[in-house]
Amino acid sequence: MRHLWRRTLSFPPAVRLLMANQFLINLAFYMLMPYLAAHLAGELGLAAWAVGLVLGVRNFSQQGMFLIGGTLADRVGYKIPIMAGCLLRTAGFGLLGWVGDLPTLVAASAATGFAGALFNPAVRAYLAAEAGPRRVEAFAVFNVFYQAGMLLGPPVGLALLVADFRLVCGVAAAVFALLTALQWRCLPARRAERAASATGRAGVLSDWRTVVANRPFLLFATAMTGSYVLSFQVYLALPLAASEVLGSGGTAVTSGLFVVSAAVSAAGQLRLTGWAGQRWRPDQALVRGLSAMGLAFLPPALVPAGSAPAALGALLLSVVLLAVGGAIVYPFEMDTVVTLSGDRLVATHYGFYNTVSGIGITIGNLGTGALWGFAGQHGARWLAWSALAVTGLGCAACVGRLARTGRLTVRPGARPVTV
Repeated sequence: MRHLWRRTLSFPPAVRLLMANQFLINLAFYMLMPYLAAHLAGELGLAAWAVGLVLGVRNFSQQGMFLIGGTLADRVGYKIPIMAGCLLRTAGFGLLGWVGDLPTLVAASAATGFAGALFNPAVRAYLAAEAGPRRVEAFAVFNVFYQAGMLLGPPVGLALLVADFRLVCGVAAAVFALLTALQWRCLPARRAERAASATGRAGVLSDWRTVVANRPFLLFATAMTGSYVLSFQVYLALPLAASEVLGSGGTAVTSGLFVVSAAVSAAGQLRLTGWAGQRWRPDQALVRGLSAMGLAFLPPALVPAGSAPAALGALLLSVVLLAVGGAIVYPFEMDTVVTLSGDRLVATHYGFYNTVSGIGITIGNLGTGALWGFAGQHGARWLAWSALAVTGLGCAACVGRLARTGRLTVRPGARPVTV
């Protein structure tokens, strides 16, 4: 904790504010979202298709609008989209607790999703610009705050839920209202470097053509989509496996696995980044981290059927390896996006990158779900785990090839990372 505190204080005030901002964003988000489906189906009595619609609209409005949010950040500055996103979440979370009709719930859910599309690319571009040559270190510290918010949000929400779901929504909305005011008062305005001619509608299309024409960036974004599919298995394959082993008791195990994943990431991020940065080049850290994420799915594939303790142990090992690999990858991944953007249109690149990742998650989850069902019908569960392992190793091989062919440009004067 002292190490984290010292590292945080070593950054400029704007960077420290962005880190605290992300902690509170995740705290508020995860105190509410895990319990929204139960509220919609239970207290409001919505049909399953309606619950799926409300949740799906939130995900689509965020993943589908990341490019818009990134483009706005590059054109109007980073502060305005960050504030607008937090203000929109204030309204959206407030509505979710006080309305019961489906159209308004869908609108509120869309607002909360679009809010994420507004502030996520802007925060990362702002952080990269302020951190300068310490980008990798800054993203490592940032991820600690990110994971800590994910870790603490659900238990805080559960404690508030004892009183009323409206209280959960009210507190979450109040957190975002506080963040809006705090950024308005304390966050310095910062604009991206832009070409003077990039204005109006033609300028937006020109920006998008610039990003799409950036072949090394597109190849990197495509190669990295598998890592997001693997990370999402904390919500898909691993819970399915836990339920298969323990039945109704799998829910508690799933919650425990989620806590372990966030705790490992938060506790180990700085040490892992410092250790990797001192020994490997950024591309080597990416390859090794992606390989670890792929290998994380081998333990469940090797456990014999019918052994519940061994299966649970394998799932725990998978979560730990997945979290370690992800912690190694994240700061170097975020730094590589900036490097490949050439420090121009950084937020737009982040927005496009997140959109590609979102599409990859959707396709990957459909494939994982279909393969899971097929493997279960044929008593070959190892097939699904092996496919996930191959996905991670394939991503690592693709990133390694990009590095060997010179498509992942290393910044001049890059030095080992000390965190």
